[in-house]
Amino acid sequence: MLPAAVAAELNRRGCLIPQTYEAHGPENVIHGSFKRAGEKDWAALCSVHGTVSLLVFFDGTEASPEVLLSAAETARLGPTPASGLLGMLAFDWGIDVATPETVHEAQSQMRRRPARLDHDAIADANVDGPTIYRFYTGNAWKMIETSD
Repeated sequence: MLPAAVAAELNRRGCLIPQTYEAHGPENVIHGSFKRAGEKDWAALCSVHGTVSLLVFFDGTEASPEVLLSAAETARLGPTPASGLLGMLAFDWGIDVATPETVHEAQSQMRRRPARLDHDAIADANVDGPTIYRFYTGNAWKMIETSD
């Protein structure tokens, strides 16, 4: 269940949680251990006034989330191949929890495979596109190199 502080901040901002055109249920609000192992952190895509942002709430209690990324909604639209409608665009940005095992597997074809992460990352992807793994370490976010 979404912590009260997180829900209140999403409501205060007037967030709409965008869904990808492949969604089979609610998506783009996730929880994992993004800051350190064992912590209960939350992340959400928040769309307000034509801009979508990736917000991260450390410990699920912070009233002021970190804005990891922001983009115009129009920059996050892609073709919907299943629609059958030529030129039809829909939201194609999704986030998910990337466990240390998930990231380690994505690195399986690397010549010098890094050590397994000690906590979760955020999988940031466009539908039918590459996934970027964003990992918080040393008070900053970094992108994790993979073999993809």
